Amino acid sequence: MLLNNRSKNLYQEVILDHNKNPRNYSQPERFSHFAKGNNPLCGDKLDLFLLLNDEKIVEEIGFIGDGCAISKASASIMTTVVKGKHIDEVRKLFDGFHNMAVGNISASEDPALRRLRVFEGVKDLPARVKCATLAWHTLDAALNNKEIISTE
Repeated sequence: MLLNNRSKNLYQEVILDHNKNPRNYSQPERFSHFAKGNNPLCGDKLDLFLLLNDEKIVEEIGFIGDGCAISKASASIMTTVVKGKHIDEVRKLFDGFHNMAVGNISASEDPALRRLRVFEGVKDLPARVKCATLAWHTLDAALNNKEIISTE
């Protein structure tokens, strides 16, 4: 699906807002899972913390680190989307987001990706795919008890 200029501008504004005012940008007091993510190509680095409750629902999530606007905004939006979700839903979101970012599917094909479609355009910028997916790969690593993940 091609985006018109108005949609592109809106998506850019959302990304810039999440970059300047990232949500869940902190280390929660309690966390059960942790991973460090690194994108050497762009210099993005983040630490991701999450607390799963007994029902395997993301109760708390936060991140700290430095990176480009796309990387930080992706981490910010990701934390807002996965908080309160069961890990099975989180894993489906990871798969969907990754497939959208690399251009395998459109956000319109999966209603769960609605809030994430601001990153659909990265498929046209191959160097930025790693920026957008770093937080998601770090989340996946944390859920799989891998403490370090790199996009290289």
